[in-house]
Amino acid sequence: MTHASPHAAHGGAHHPAPRHTPGSDDQAEILDLDADVLAEHTASLTAWLPVAAGGPRHIVDLGCGTGAGTFALLARFPDAEVTAVDASAVHLRRLRERALELGLADRVRTVQADLDADWPDLGRPDLGRPDLVWASASLHHMADPGRTLRTVRELLAPGGLFAVVELAGFPRFLPGDAPEDRPGLEERCHAALARHHAEHVPHRGADWGPGLVAAGFTVEGRRTITVNVDGSRVEAVGRYALSGLKRLRDSAAPVLAAEDLASLDRLLDTGGPGSLLRRDDLAVRTERTAWTARRP
Repeated sequence: MTHASPHAAHGGAHHPAPRHTPGSDDQAEILDLDADVLAEHTASLTAWLPVAAGGPRHIVDLGCGTGAGTFALLARFPDAEVTAVDASAVHLRRLRERALELGLADRVRTVQADLDADWPDLGRPDLGRPDLVWASASLHHMADPGRTLRTVRELLAPGGLFAVVELAGFPRFLPGDAPEDRPGLEERCHAALARHHAEHVPHRGADWGPGLVAAGFTVEGRRTITVNVDGSRVEAVGRYALSGLKRLRDSAAPVLAAEDLASLDRLLDTGGPGSLLRRDDLAVRTERTAWTARRP
């Protein structure tokens, strides 16, 4: 389980990817790109959190991936320390390396754990129980999300805040009339992916508000942010689109028409004339919804 974005499998991030091992360096790379491309939007969500003066002291990042949320939270709350939890040793290693590079290693503790199994003790002898738990694009990977919500409620300090971020779906990268030889290709891939997710990741895109109330939280806020990052403004968009569409191909390939598959392969051929990396019309378009809920 990790943070997430256009990526995949449980223990990894956001959609099952048969040719990529969950928690692999390949997957870690796309998580890092996700953090880079969507940094502004993640920062806006951390700034929106309703926290008391002085901010939280102990934060837990559930399904932290390579640390997009962890580092945004550390930047937003300079007096806080974060316990970053993920099932992937690869992701946690990358997070620790990044923390060292940024001079933040003393503010981060990593815990490797499968939260569908037994939960580790996430309290801190020095800081006590967390007063903020952050779960971005990770709840939908849980086998029993209701159990997870109840466990977080018990984990939090009284009055503590739970912030849940959910993806609206896999990002769009191409204009609707692209590519020229197969207009609408990306939407057809998305339709195939939606069927795949309905079977394998049924909670993706869920409305977590009712579940939070059922688990005993008081929901304090809900916010949806629209993401539209122009590739001409952010250099990493091209590489992000390339990595994302490679994973989209893995899931959609079995049901795509041969002509669509060939067109997609031309986009993914970085040495070819039709490469995604040669296009100047790429963008990242998606939505993310966040809920804040208080333990009474």
